[in-house]
Amino acid sequence: MFIDLLLTFFIAFAVLFLMRKVARNVGLVDKPSGRKMHTGNIPLVGGVAICITIVNYIYTHPNMINHANLYMCCIIGLTIIGALDDRFDLSVKIRMAVQAFISFAMIYYAGANLHTLGNLIGFGNIDLGYLSTVITIFAVIGCINAFNMVDGIDGLLGGLSVVTFASLGILLSLVGEESLSYLCLLLVVCMIPYIVMNLGLVGRERKVFMGDAGSMMIGFTVIWLLIGASQTPGNAMIRPVTALWLIAVPLMDMVAIMIRRVKQGKSPFKPDREHLHHICQRLGCSPTQTLILICSIAAVFAGIGVIGEVFLIPEFLMFYGFVILFTAYLLVLINYCTVMNFFRRKLDLPEKKYSTLSK
Repeated sequence: MFIDLLLTFFIAFAVLFLMRKVARNVGLVDKPSGRKMHTGNIPLVGGVAICITIVNYIYTHPNMINHANLYMCCIIGLTIIGALDDRFDLSVKIRMAVQAFISFAMIYYAGANLHTLGNLIGFGNIDLGYLSTVITIFAVIGCINAFNMVDGIDGLLGGLSVVTFASLGILLSLVGEESLSYLCLLLVVCMIPYIVMNLGLVGRERKVFMGDAGSMMIGFTVIWLLIGASQTPGNAMIRPVTALWLIAVPLMDMVAIMIRRVKQGKSPFKPDREHLHHICQRLGCSPTQTLILICSIAAVFAGIGVIGEVFLIPEFLMFYGFVILFTAYLLVLINYCTVMNFFRRKLDLPEKKYSTLSK
């Protein structure tokens, strides 16, 4: 196992280096402008490299995951459309249409549906019935875009992905699902070379970004594994409510931001600088401090999910706890100008009124 993981690690690193050169030749780079504060043209190949590495591994080990060919086709399709979006800036409608099509393919060919939400409110299991397909499509699109929208500072998407895959891998291992647990471990190993290069730890000139290709592929992989683990009739490996805690930060950030944008009369998909990582930096945190803080919060939330699953804490208690947490987060985000000025006064920081957000 150690040799297998080590080989996967080096393959992921090698593919990253190779794809950097390809990206520069075809113009698949992120140029600084507007919201993008980085320096120089950065190759958008993190997701492409991870996809190539994972597809190569699953192709040579097809029995490690059910419907392996379908899964590979789905992530390849998302990676391609993401790369095209990174290069040509596709419209939201095109991206949503592709995501919906892939969601339907997953449902139709793999039977991966959200059949039940579990005993969320304490009055018995909530079965979705005829709404199953529609809700599953919304869940897949939501998860894909949650991980897409959280990719705002160096290392954040990689760090949050590691937290999610590691915590899910632990739960799968505890119930004896060694194959899927090992896949989660492989995903973490593939993510490490990207994080190293994304943070510039091997030189700023070798820096890479994940790109929409990677964030969409990661979001889809997360929801594929979560549905598979929580919806197997009569043999669910985790309860549906646990999934909320494993992806708590990306999910809460996406929903809260969309609510705020709609309230302001903006498109919920219009990029801005209102995310949690932007707020942390406006409070005075450095990018590194922001990365550590948010990933630590995500790890705590995931830890709550793991503990709740292991000790079988009632689902409705886990759900109500999540709702309370999300409500608090939403209130803080909606009133974040007041909150930040309050903390600045308490911490005796230079006074600065936050009434608008810079772009």
